[in-house]
Parts: sequence; C-alpha cells; structure tokens
Amino acid sequence: MLATNIWRMPEGTLGRRERTLARLLDSGLDLFEEHGYDQTTVAQIARRAGVTEMTFFRYFPTKESLLLEDPYDPLVVSAIASQPSGLPPFLRAARGFRSAWRSVPEPDQPMIRRRVRIAARTPSLRGATWNSTGNTEQAIVGQLVADGASAHDAQVAAAAVLAALVAGLFAWAEDESMSLGASIERALDVIDRTNEAGDRRA
Repeated sequence: MLATNIWRMPEGTLGRRERTLARLLDSGLDLFEEHGYDQTTVAQIARRAGVTEMTFFRYFPTKESLLLEDPYDPLVVSAIASQPSGLPPFLRAARGFRSAWRSVPEPDQPMIRRRVRIAARTPSLRGATWNSTGNTEQAIVGQLVADGASAHDAQVAAAAVLAALVAGLFAWAEDESMSLGASIERALDVIDRTNEAGDRRA
C-alpha cells in the first residue's frame, strides 16, 4: 500500500537510526519538491542528508521505496482475520483496514501529505503506487481465501478496497481542508455503502 508509515515520535526518543531515516526522508522530499522526482538522484539525497549512497540503500532498496515502502501488511492482515467470517469479503477487507488504521498512533500528516502529493503528481510514480499495492493485495487475498472466500471474490474485494484507499489518499493530498483519518474513513465508507446497496438489490 502507499506509504503511510511515518508515525510521529517525540524528538527525545529518536535513536541514531531514526535520526538518519528522518534526514533521508526530509532530504529526499525537499529535493523531489525542488527538482522533481525523476530529476533527483540517490546520490543527491545522500549528499544532502550527510550520508553515503551505501547508507541510503541500507534504509531504502530503491529511490522509489522512499515514498512507497509500507511495512504494515501483517497488521492489516491480522485485522482482517479478526473480522466475522460470515461477512462478505468486501466488508471484511474494508473493516479490517479500518480497524488496523484506528489501532496505530496518530501519523505525521504533513510528512505523509508531502509523500502522497509527490507520488500523485509524478506520472512514473502513479503507476508504481498501484504496483506497490501488490504485496498487500496478495496478503489480503490469502487471508480471505484461508477464511473461506473463493479466490475470485477475494481478489476482487482486495483490489477494490486498495483502489478506494489509494484514490482517497490522492484526493486528500490535494485537499488541505481534509484530515488523513477522515479521508481514509470516507474511502472505506464508500466500500461499505456499495456493499450494502448490493445486498439490497440482491
């Protein structure tokens, strides 16, 4: 999923690794905003952060991962697994995401907005953003299938929920009046309402 993994930590609790990570992120975002994502190199990011390129790659396997890396798949899958097995796959996925989102600390919204806005405004990253959901999607599909959903229904449910979330994040990045939490909840509400409308028609 699109990276929303920069959670706020009190300055006094940051260790050396966290401080280096913060410098790399700040330097990368500054350069992306100043010169554009495609025109910025890893060497430039490392130099501005005061580290070597080798150090950059210890934290991020690629330049792209500085914006798109997401380590929260296990949390999402666990939250989906905890949803009642009798719910339709769409609702289990959407409500699992909602539960996972509500269980984490309040994120650093300005940092996330910068990252999402850069991705949304960079054509080469928009495609990569969708591709980056692949691991999350397969993890969700695996859990839904393990709980009894068909592979077809699980795939459609996972893809639909992730598409709604990414679209919601892109919209939020350009709308300063909306909070990140409200945007995520609103995207998940669309899934809930769509499923309920389908149930009524059935």
